[in-house]
Amino acid sequence: MASVGIVMGSDSDMPIMAKAADILEELGISYEMAIISAHREPDVFFEYAKSAEDKGFKVIIAGAGMAAHLPGMCAAIFPMPVIGIPMHTTSLGGRDSLYSIVQMPSGIPVATVAINGGANAGLLAARILATSDAALLQKLKDYSAGLKEQVMAKDARLQEQGYRGYLENRK
Repeated sequence: MASVGIVMGSDSDMPIMAKAADILEELGISYEMAIISAHREPDVFFEYAKSAEDKGFKVIIAGAGMAAHLPGMCAAIFPMPVIGIPMHTTSLGGRDSLYSIVQMPSGIPVATVAINGGANAGLLAARILATSDAALLQKLKDYSAGLKEQVMAKDARLQEQGYRGYLENRK
């Protein structure tokens, strides 16, 4: 049974949504991924959102561009956390998606990450799940320690090579 549902409105969202899936896989969290257009196939969407709890989903990550109704509609139907990922769009740079997701009416909350923030959506879903899973919490602590080590290694290289050498060897 999957713990997280990942749903996107179009396959053009896949590169960003894949970053959420990559994080979940790295942390050993099960998920199910789907492409569903809330506007073009509302019956399929409603069935997805209505059945998500029965499927065992504890969190839904929903990504959408332009009108970006998918996360909000998930939150209107699914009683547990929904994380919206606003997608970068060519017309308005993703601000349209961002505003559509964050400007939800009172009573219908949607957590929102940065435009194209797939990895952070995966991490936020993991943190939500970790509130009741000590092993997952430890994996998240280890993940954060790994990030710290990466930054420390980069700084050590900078101190050793100076900024010019660092930039030349960065490629």
